[in-house]
Amino acid sequence: MKRTIYVLLLVVLSMGIANAKKTPKNEVLKGSYLVECIAFYNLENLFDTIHDEGKNDYEYLPDGGMKWDGVKYNYKIKNMAYAVSRLGEDVTPGGPACIGVAEVENLRCLQDLADEVNAKYNRNYIPILLEGPDRRGVDVGFLYNPDKFKPVSIKGHELKAHYADGGVVKTRLQLLVSGYLHGEKLHIIVNHWPSRYGGELSSRPTRDTAAMLTRQICDSIYLKEPSAKIIIMGDLNDDPDNHSCKDVLEAKLKREDATPQGFYNCFWQILKSGTGTLAYNGGWNLFDQIIINGNLANTPDRKHWSYWKAEVFNKPFLTYQEGKDKGTPRRTLKAGVWDFGGYGDHYPTMIYLVREKK
Repeated sequence: MKRTIYVLLLVVLSMGIANAKKTPKNEVLKGSYLVECIAFYNLENLFDTIHDEGKNDYEYLPDGGMKWDGVKYNYKIKNMAYAVSRLGEDVTPGGPACIGVAEVENLRCLQDLADEVNAKYNRNYIPILLEGPDRRGVDVGFLYNPDKFKPVSIKGHELKAHYADGGVVKTRLQLLVSGYLHGEKLHIIVNHWPSRYGGELSSRPTRDTAAMLTRQICDSIYLKEPSAKIIIMGDLNDDPDNHSCKDVLEAKLKREDATPQGFYNCFWQILKSGTGTLAYNGGWNLFDQIIINGNLANTPDRKHWSYWKAEVFNKPFLTYQEGKDKGTPRRTLKAGVWDFGGYGDHYPTMIYLVREKK
């Protein structure tokens, strides 16, 4: 399997700093705290205009069904870069320390996005992408700011699963990036679980298997680091209360119910309040989740990184303001029609971590 990787592995210069008092979600922070944002964004078919050997990217070529040319690609990059530049800016003006992404064709596309964000919005993102066996040729990736986060290990985990008819599931890798956020170690798993193609019920076993793989990755981390802090993020193609998340991962609705090596779903309560990340048939789903383990959710004091709060980034500029789709994400393409002002069919999601400043 071809794997392309572009990453700067930087030596961690300082390893002190650590511990963060359990911070209720809506508490106003008082005193001297360091706050960082961790985000996820499904970029909705970020394809370039060049055919990649072995990939089914023909729809997104100049002579393909989407008539995907340089003008459209450049607008897509420009729009997504603007959206990325706005993530977390109300709380962390420098933007997220790390951003997991989905639906990216290759490293070239992710590099183009990083270049645009960095040049136009004074950011400093470096991309990571490992290519997997997805049928359409899209992958998950990772952007990080080396001034905040320093990766030391990158690994792609391939899902071994079959459809009900016996066919092999060819889907995205689960990307594990381990590194140090201002000197304290975090493990981040970026996902894009199998779709609901063919129906939610018939395709459920593939996502259950994906959830099992995620648990296995976490268990392998715990064998070496029992107190590891883990963030699971991605387009899971399931809601927080679906079987894969609620029963297989056992991600809890309430943070206090998460054991140290168990999981808390930061977005379950948000979905219950009526907010989602994508609209379908007049209703909302919240597929774009960030799930954290109990070691991070329930840190006993504020000297180490601890979870603060979660947010769906559903700003007006990402949203249709009129018409039958009013109030839903403004897409790049809808029913084959190109929208130069569009972004994507999913809203980004974010969590904030806090700890005391030295």
